[in-house]
Amino acid sequence: MSFTIATETALSDDVRALVKQLNEFTFELTPAEYRHHMTVEQMAQDDTTLFVARDASGAPLGMGCIRRHENGVGEVKRMFVKPEARGLGVGGAILARIEDLARQEGLSQIVLETGSNFDAAKRVYERGGFQPCEPVLNYPPSAWTAFYAKPLSA
Repeated sequence: MSFTIATETALSDDVRALVKQLNEFTFELTPAEYRHHMTVEQMAQDDTTLFVARDASGAPLGMGCIRRHENGVGEVKRMFVKPEARGLGVGGAILARIEDLARQEGLSQIVLETGSNFDAAKRVYERGGFQPCEPVLNYPPSAWTAFYAKPLSA
């Protein structure tokens, strides 16, 4: 299956549907106090860029954001690939677009927080060169959380 990836607004119905699916997925796996979700309104702010993957017919397959923080740090947020599109390279392709943008903007590193039991997501991050690390930004450590970082060279 071929797909394209483009920056989009988070306020579209398609993105809202993806966010709803992602939230339902994480609600089943992670207790509420350990979920660190962005709303679509937060995803639409100026410090965040959203990438959406779509199939040839225009149907959404997945999404991922980069949120910019101080000191040259970019954070991967709201990564999600619909179940029917998993295994097609969509997640890795979105992650690569996020990294490309971070490099273009001169960020020094990309970090992320994910569920410690999100094995498929962790594989995508590790294939993308991310390494497990200590807690990042202001996230508290927990048994439900895994942290990753990737330094970016100039």
